Amino acid sequence: MPLNPGDTAPDFTLVTIGADGPELMKLSEHIGTSNLVLLFVPMAFTGVCTTEFCDVSAGISDYEALDAKVLGISGDNPFAQQTWAEKEGIKIPLLSDYEHKVAEAYGVAYDQFLPEVNLIMGGVAKRSAFVIDKSGIVRHVEVCESPKEMPDFDALKAALKSLQG
Repeated sequence: MPLNPGDTAPDFTLVTIGADGPELMKLSEHIGTSNLVLLFVPMAFTGVCTTEFCDVSAGISDYEALDAKVLGISGDNPFAQQTWAEKEGIKIPLLSDYEHKVAEAYGVAYDQFLPEVNLIMGGVAKRSAFVIDKSGIVRHVEVCESPKEMPDFDALKAALKSLQG
């Protein structure tokens, strides 16, 4: 089951590629500095995931105006994520949940990804969005059952707006 609004966001430490190479990013280090948006996607280099992160990157100023930092999470290795970001112009930090532990902690891991084609890839993250306030409390959750669905970004922004003043 996914987390619910009102739950405390589970802390995690994941690898990202920074200006000087691989580095660790810990969620709790960002609590208190801004609201957070966690966007889980199934896989790098796929059409819907690329569209989602490119659209969010193009509109990043909307999130910044709502005092939010956006983090993208997938189970891909950080070097593949870096190549994907460079190729597609993705500007949000991408975090590698290579062992799928964060997707499991947030309750968004598939038992079997794309069962209609019998693709056995347990642990892949469902496309989902979480808004976490400055206190580390989950305020908005959306989990898409189909990897082809996109979160409702207007609802996500409304949740962020409700956290202001």
